[in-house]
This record gives sequence, C-alpha cells and structure tokens, in this order.
Amino acid sequence: MNPTDGIFAGENPYEIARAWLAEATITEPNDPNAIALATADSAGLPDVRMVLLKAIEDDAFVFYTNHDSDKGRALAENPQAAFVLHWKTLRRQIRVRGHVAPETETASDAYFASRALESRIGAWASDQSRPLESRAVLMQRVEQLNARFGDAPPRPPHWGGYRIIPQSIEFWADGAHRLHDRFRWSRESALNPWVVQRLYP
Repeated sequence: MNPTDGIFAGENPYEIARAWLAEATITEPNDPNAIALATADSAGLPDVRMVLLKAIEDDAFVFYTNHDSDKGRALAENPQAAFVLHWKTLRRQIRVRGHVAPETETASDAYFASRALESRIGAWASDQSRPLESRAVLMQRVEQLNARFGDAPPRPPHWGGYRIIPQSIEFWADGAHRLHDRFRWSRESALNPWVVQRLYP
C-alpha cells in the first residue's frame, strides 16, 4: 500500500520524480536537473561532484560523461552511485541510491548528436580530470579538433551514458520547525515491488 498523498502521491516513483523536476524547471533559475553525484573507488573512498541528469526513464536515471574521468574510473571499479537533486525554490529534494550500468551505444550516440557543436568538440578536447598545463593548451586542442571534424564530430569512444538503477528513492519536502516530510521507496531488486515508508525528519 502506498501511504503517500499530496505532492508525494503516486504509484510510480519515476513519475513523481518527473513531475517534481517539471515543476523545478519553471522555478529554478539555473540547471534544475543538476545532481550532486557521489561515487566511491575500489578502496571505498568517496567523491562527489555536480553533473546534469539527462533522463528519468521508467527504470533508471541517466547521465552522460567521460568514461576516463575520475567518476568514470570510480564507476568502473565500483558500479554503484548515489545522488541528490535539490531545489531551493521548491524546498524539496530527491535522493537516489543504486547500481550503475552503461547506457546503450545507440542512446549515447543519439544524445551526443543532440548536443551543441561546441560541446561535442569539447568532449574530444578534454582529458577530463587530468592535469592541464594551461587554458591555452586546451583552446589549441579545440581549434585543432574543429579543423579535423568540422561540424560533424562523432561521439568519442571514451564518452557515453550511465544508468543509475535505484534500490531506493527518497522524496523530501521542507516542513515548518524542521518537521520535514520524507517518503522512501525501496526494493531489493528491479524484480521486487516497491515498498514505501514515511521516515522521521
């Protein structure tokens, strides 16, 4: 039984998440889809950074990045992640924890092709997370790659998507006197039904 109502109501957590993000798209001044993504390496050392959530699908949350970046290497060693979406204007947040799998080549190609030309060139030019001698070196690489690819750069082999397949999704809304409302959807695997629980603030 789903004990939720109001802004928390629904039979599907992905639909609730999409509805909240749609509201935030109207109220947030910048990047309503920005998530603080946490990963951990094989030694368990955590790291966190902001990335852009690009899709809320019916079974996963999707983002794209350089596979050779710090986060890409951490996910190769330990394919689990967590993130939080936080919206100051709505005073709400969504927390997600789960396993991570690569996005399909087809989906990664399609999303890459939809990006601005400058961003596609940038994906080639940046050895993300590696030391950089100067900005001039980066801009020189951009010029060289513009000359090489023109207006049709293909997707780099080191760049693509990740799917976070959640084991838990928590919806949080600010309450007076710090008496917040929290509902957690959890399940052991994608084959199990969701269990919904109200949590203490």
